[in-house]
Amino acid sequence: MDYIQQAIDKARKEREGNIGKPREAHGHEGLQGRQPGGDQGMPESISYTQTRQVALSEEHLRDNRVIAGVNADKRGEAYRQLRTQVLQKMRANSWKTLAVTSPNENAGKTLTAINLAISLSREVNQTVLLVDLDLYNPSVASTLGIDVQQGLIDHLSDGTPVADLLINPGLERLVVLPGRKTPNVSSEILSSPAMKQLYADLTSRYESRLIIADLPSLLINDDAMAFAPKADCVLLVVEEGGSTQAEIERCLQLLEGNNLIGTILNKADT
Repeated sequence: MDYIQQAIDKARKEREGNIGKPREAHGHEGLQGRQPGGDQGMPESISYTQTRQVALSEEHLRDNRVIAGVNADKRGEAYRQLRTQVLQKMRANSWKTLAVTSPNENAGKTLTAINLAISLSREVNQTVLLVDLDLYNPSVASTLGIDVQQGLIDHLSDGTPVADLLINPGLERLVVLPGRKTPNVSSEILSSPAMKQLYADLTSRYESRLIIADLPSLLINDDAMAFAPKADCVLLVVEEGGSTQAEIERCLQLLEGNNLIGTILNKADT
C-alpha cells in the first residue's frame, strides 16, 4: 500500500543512517539480500533432558497458520525467505535479540514471531528461544497448541525457576518461554530488576542462540516501548487495511532510537 511506503520514506528522511549500522544510526530500511545456508547440512542432535517436551498437532498448526511448522506446506517459503533476510542483518551486526511488534492487535505479529522462530530454528547450528513478552495478551502457547499453567510472569513475580517454564515443542533447536496474562501493570514488570536479570541470563547463556520476543502492540500500552530498547533490533508487522498512515508514523516515532530491522506488510492480497 502506497501510504505505508510513504510513511516509512517520510520517517527515513527525518533520521540519519541506514539499517546495518550501529544503534546510533537508527536506520529502518527494508530487508534485502539472501544468506547462503538454510536447511542444508546435518545439524548436531540436541537432547532435552530437563526441558518439558510436547508434541504439536500438525492439524492445529495448519488451522492456526503456523505454516513454518508444516513441512509439506509450500507457503512456508515466505518465512524461510524472511529468515534468510533477518539472519543476514543480525549476523552482520552480531545481534542476538529480535523484538516483534505491531501498531495494533490482529496484525499478525505473534504468528510472524512464531513462524520466524521455527524457520530460524531449522537453520543449521542455530538455536532459538521464543519468548512471549505480551503480558497483556499472551498467545504464543495457544497458537502452537500448548497447554501451560505457568508462564514468564510466574518467574518475574514469584521466582519460579525458568527451567520449569521452558518448553521444547518437538522441533529441534527451538525452545519456548510461554507467557501468562498478568492483572498488574505489565510495563513496570518488564522494566523491573527481575526482568533485567532474566534478560542478561538469557542473552549470555548460549553463544549461538537467537532470541525472538513477541511484544504487545505499540499503540495498545507502553509495554513494547519499555522492552524494545533492550532488544538488538525490532521487526514491525503492519496489517494491510488495518493500520493507518498516522498509526504507522506514530510507531516509527515511538521506535526512534531502536534498530528497526524491517517492516512486514501482513494480510496483503497477492
